[in-house]
Amino acid sequence: MMDWTTRDYRAFARTLTRRALLYTEMVTTGAILYGSPRARFLGYDEVEHPLALQLGGSDAGELAECASIAEEWGYDEVNLNVGCPSDRVQNNLIGACLMGHPEKVAAAVQAMNDAVSIPVTVKCRIGIDDQDEDADLERFISMVADAGCKTFIVHARKAWLQGLSPKENREVPPLNYARVYRLKANHPELHIGINGGIKTLEECQAQLTHVDSVMVGREAYQNPWLLAQVDEALYGEPGPVENRHAAARALRPYIAERLAEGARLNHITRHLLGLFQGCSGGRRFRRHLSENAHRDGAGLAVFDDALGLVVEQREAELA
Repeated sequence: MMDWTTRDYRAFARTLTRRALLYTEMVTTGAILYGSPRARFLGYDEVEHPLALQLGGSDAGELAECASIAEEWGYDEVNLNVGCPSDRVQNNLIGACLMGHPEKVAAAVQAMNDAVSIPVTVKCRIGIDDQDEDADLERFISMVADAGCKTFIVHARKAWLQGLSPKENREVPPLNYARVYRLKANHPELHIGINGGIKTLEECQAQLTHVDSVMVGREAYQNPWLLAQVDEALYGEPGPVENRHAAARALRPYIAERLAEGARLNHITRHLLGLFQGCSGGRRFRRHLSENAHRDGAGLAVFDDALGLVVEQREAELA
C-alpha cells in the first residue's frame, strides 16, 4: 500500500470508522534513520489512533532502533512487513523475500521486542516461490513466534518473486484461506489475522469464524465507504457518520490544516475519489477534483464545488 495509506488517507479513514486499526504504508528503516525531516515518514494526526507503523527492513539493530523511535512518536504497534513482493525491496532483503530467512526475522522480532513495550507484529505470505506451503510456513511461524511475535497477519497467497510482477502477485497466485485456518487451528495461542481478496463486511464476518482478525487493503482504499460499516457490523457500535457527505464534510477541518501547512489539495483529495462510487454525481465529483485540485492555489472551494455535484443521501446509508 505504498503511496496509498498516507497520513491523509488515514485521517479520511477515521471519518468513517473509529475502531479499525490503521496501518501506515511500509516505511523502510533507512528512510527513518537517514531521511530528513523525520516527520515526512512518521508524521500523523492524533485522530488516526489506533495506528500501527509498518516497517520494511532486515537488520535487527536498525529495526529495533526504528521500533523504539516509533514508540517515542506514539505509535500503538510496530508491524514488520514480510509480505511485500516488490522487486524494489528484494535487493535490500526487505519484504516477502525474508520468508526464506526465518532466522533473520526471528532475530529482528526479538531485538524489536527487547527495545519497546508496544506490540511487535508480522505480516507475511503463506510462502514464496517453490516453498512448501505447509512445512515451510510452519517452520517460519514457529521460529518467529518463539522469538516473541504473538500476532501474524497472513496474506493467503504465495508470492512468486521469480516470474511475476508485484501487481500479478496480488492477483495470480491462488488464494488458500484454508491454509491460514489450519495455521490458527494449530496455534490457538497466537493471534492469526487473514488478508487477501476480501471485499465485503459479510466476507469479513465469515472469516472471523476461523481467524482472529481481518486485514482489508485495496478494497478499503478503492471503495472507502466499506469502512463506514465496520464499527456497527463488527464492534456493535454506531459509526461516526451516517452518510458519505457527512464523512466528506468531517474532513474539511483537516484539509484546511494541511493546506495551511503547505500541502497541495490534490495530494489529499486523491484519497477520496472512491467515496461516491455508485452514487448519482460520483463521476462528476471525481472529474472535478481530478481536473482542478492539482492547480496552484486550489483550496477548499474546489473541494466544496466537487461535493456539490453529488446528490446528497439524507437517509442513513448504513440502513
